[in-house]
Amino acid sequence: VQLQASGGGLVQAGDSLRLSCAASGRTFSSYVVGWFRQAPGKEREFVAAIGWAGVSTYYADAMKGRLTISRDNAKNTVYLQMNSLKPEDTAIYYCAAKSRIRDYELGSEYAYWGQGTQVTVSS
Repeated sequence: VQLQASGGGLVQAGDSLRLSCAASGRTFSSYVVGWFRQAPGKEREFVAAIGWAGVSTYYADAMKGRLTISRDNAKNTVYLQMNSLKPEDTAIYYCAAKSRIRDYELGSEYAYWGQGTQVTVSS
C-alpha cells in the first residue's frame, strides 16, 4: 500500500489542523494506520492509531484530548484532527500502515510509510 500525508501548514498556537493520509490499494480497510511525528533534533514519536474498522483508536498521552483520528475506508483515507495546537507540536507528521493492532505505538512495526507533512505552530 502507498500512503500520502497532507494537510500540514503554518498555524498559530491555539489553531486547528486536519491531516489526511490517502492510501492506494484495494486492501486499505484491512490495515491499521498510525500517525507519528518527528521534530528537529528529536526522535520520532507515536501520535495516534486507528484500527481497521475505525472503532478502536489510540492516542499518545501527551496529546490526548486534543486529537481525533478517524478513517473513511470508502475513500481510502485516514484523518487526524488536531486542536489547540502548541508550538511544541511543530514537527513533520507521518502516516504509516501495518497489518495488526498489536504494538501500534512502535514505528518499527509499521511496514508502509508516507512522505510526511510539515506542521509548524507559531507562538
